[in-house]
Amino acid sequence: MKLLQKVFTPLKIGSVEIKNRFVMAPMATCFCTHDGFTTPRVIDYYTARAKGGIGLIITEVVSVVSTSAYMPSQMTLYDDKYIPGLKNLTDAVHAHGAKIAPQLIHAGGENWEILSGHKSVGPSPVLSRSKGDVPRELSVEEIEAIIENFGDAARRAREAGFDCVELHAAHAHMLVGAFMSPLRNKRYDEYGGSIEGRLKLPLKILKNIKKKAGDDYPVILRTSGDELLPGGRTLQETQYIAPILEDAGVDAFHISGGVYPDQFWKIIPPMGTPLASNTPYAAAVKEVVDVPVIAVGRIHTPGLAEHIINRGQADMVALGRPLLADPEFANKAEQGRFDDITPCISCGIGCIQKREELMGMTCLMNPATGKEDQPGSGPAQTPKKVMVVGGGPAGLTAARTAAERGHHVTLYERTSRLGGQFRIAAVPPFKQDIAVGLKYLVHQAKKSNITIVFNTEVTPELVKDEAPDVAVLATGAVPFIPENLPGVDKDIVVTVEDVLDGHPSQGCRNMVVLGGGLAGPEIADFLADRGDNLTIKRKAVTIVTTKKEVALNLLGESRALLMQRLRDKDVKLLTQTTTREILDDGVIVSCNGEERTIRNADCIILARGVKKLEHLSEKIKDIVPEVYIIGDAKEPRMAIEAIAEGTEVGQKI
Repeated sequence: MKLLQKVFTPLKIGSVEIKNRFVMAPMATCFCTHDGFTTPRVIDYYTARAKGGIGLIITEVVSVVSTSAYMPSQMTLYDDKYIPGLKNLTDAVHAHGAKIAPQLIHAGGENWEILSGHKSVGPSPVLSRSKGDVPRELSVEEIEAIIENFGDAARRAREAGFDCVELHAAHAHMLVGAFMSPLRNKRYDEYGGSIEGRLKLPLKILKNIKKKAGDDYPVILRTSGDELLPGGRTLQETQYIAPILEDAGVDAFHISGGVYPDQFWKIIPPMGTPLASNTPYAAAVKEVVDVPVIAVGRIHTPGLAEHIINRGQADMVALGRPLLADPEFANKAEQGRFDDITPCISCGIGCIQKREELMGMTCLMNPATGKEDQPGSGPAQTPKKVMVVGGGPAGLTAARTAAERGHHVTLYERTSRLGGQFRIAAVPPFKQDIAVGLKYLVHQAKKSNITIVFNTEVTPELVKDEAPDVAVLATGAVPFIPENLPGVDKDIVVTVEDVLDGHPSQGCRNMVVLGGGLAGPEIADFLADRGDNLTIKRKAVTIVTTKKEVALNLLGESRALLMQRLRDKDVKLLTQTTTREILDDGVIVSCNGEERTIRNADCIILARGVKKLEHLSEKIKDIVPEVYIIGDAKEPRMAIEAIAEGTEVGQKI
């Protein structure tokens, strides 16, 4: 790839010059204190991205009132007491040449009463689909007070050193977005009724911001180009209102798409969804305004960013999760080090799932995310001979990390290919981004000059002969076979791993999948077909599971898309159902005490999970001074734990 040009051209948003076209998109961290004060952790987090070369940082949501909370430990600007802490943040970011803006919000219908102590409010008493309750309709007097709140927060932002502010008005979400959407705004006073009425709140907020923070203080407005729901705002309507908003003081538009939570997959696109899917909306807005337009949504590579700007579809591109995966994204792009950019695989596990589970926002591909305040280990004082057993994500990461620290590392893989469970996990539909992550892990491991030995089963004798100082056991896992299930040893039975690794059973026509966790529904998605295309012919799949629902451990937006595909392919779901016996051509199952037989199956696929494969540690503990067990060999979990443990052990050796 040629060195980039357009993305590293400066650009002005209002009076503020941005050194390049890369914007850090707002993403929730929950790194502030419970009452909204800035912490060293949040400063270090944003500073790492500024140091990494990003032009403009838009922070996570920043509340303009004390009576509404979108998430725990969020940033806030509803009082002057927050200015000094935020000034520390802006000073740290400015020291590296980046600009920074807070994303101002009132949570509206997305307020959590348990956090704020107040009930949610909105333009109309219309059910909040994300929270399941009905907000109270705001009075005109309350609306006018909130307008003042936004202006006051912008004034504080300027005093705290922020270069501009962003107004969240997207996704029919939170207060301003809800007022702008016919899906949420059912008023018939001056703040509703028509498209112009729905626009009145953001117009008054813009006027108040300019009045209190200064006419020259830039305002970015984030909004949905198209709400993508029947009855929602269309792209043509957005093109109509954009020039009106520009005339009212918007200095740049940040264009997303969809409605929350109905198209959450459009707002935070999961793996396998189209790249840069919101860019056509940004291009349409750019046609009707003269201020910069920012495109956002799965723009994960420098080349794609350059392409979008070269084509005139947008003036800037916003990177969210890619900057969690690699804070140095912009610097590496400018240096032409494209293969060294840690890729975002759009899994949502670390950045969304772990945060929502209150385990701390992080990144599957970059365990250092959220821990920027914790120094990593430097070069090893004494180089050691390290044997890594297993070439999955845990082993690859441990080997690379140890080698980069100066150790002499040999990685042993019992098969002819690297990747372990990660490799076959990339095979089902819409999971190909995993292959991007694996390609990076393999490339970086090889680049670190480790020695890789394929097709070798590591035995205690081999360990004794090699005499390593350290052994890292990353032997992974094998499919769990329920030995007490009659017929499980029949020829008709295969595992998910067999199928995804190229087993001829992929050609079967009538299949029963036993297991509904994650692997079962994904293998069904991979195999099923309605047969509308006569060259493919019908392939029927039935999932049998004891669970009430399937794929519950999958990220919400990914699960919604997966379930829709299963419905489209006529996959049958037998939930709360126990498999009693496997027959030569089917299975006997039981539901609520009633047995039934499923016949005419030509393949039974076991999707009952995996069990750890680890038998070396006890045998070599007296041979090797240091022994570590990581990844699935320690306990079957997800790749996020495997990579984190590989990093931790590599730094510890």
